[in-house]
Amino acid sequence: MVCYAQYMIDLDAISHNILRVLEDNGRISNIDLAARVGLSPSACLRRVQELERTGIIKGYRAVLDREKLGAGITAFVMVGLAAHLSKDARAFERAMVAAPQVRECHNITGSVEYLLRVEVADLPAYKDFHANILGVLPQVSSITSHISLGSPKDQRA
Repeated sequence: MVCYAQYMIDLDAISHNILRVLEDNGRISNIDLAARVGLSPSACLRRVQELERTGIIKGYRAVLDREKLGAGITAFVMVGLAAHLSKDARAFERAMVAAPQVRECHNITGSVEYLLRVEVADLPAYKDFHANILGVLPQVSSITSHISLGSPKDQRA
């Protein structure tokens, strides 16, 4: 069962199977998808359209090789805010949305407020991001960086 804030959606085994196949290959043709999940193409298309309509399938995207595109360093950055005011959180989030180096920004629980996934070309580029983007934000009180040495499992699309 998948829970959404607005409503509960009960998915059967076939819908779960459709989602697993699409997560692995979002470009699969409807005919091939139907064959893999044991449905007729028309029934499969109706199910996929319903999964899209309800927002379970939010979209389709290409998986890019960031290293080949010049992003050789991935850093996971924990950021603590100086104050726990909503205006500070909103200002910080706007700054992260505007920063192209920030690929993900998560508001988290624990000793800090945010976890970022940052992608840059190299260490000097990360140093520039750290000093000139994060380091100048008045909302930021702490920055802890973790540089990724490799990703043996990464299922992000």
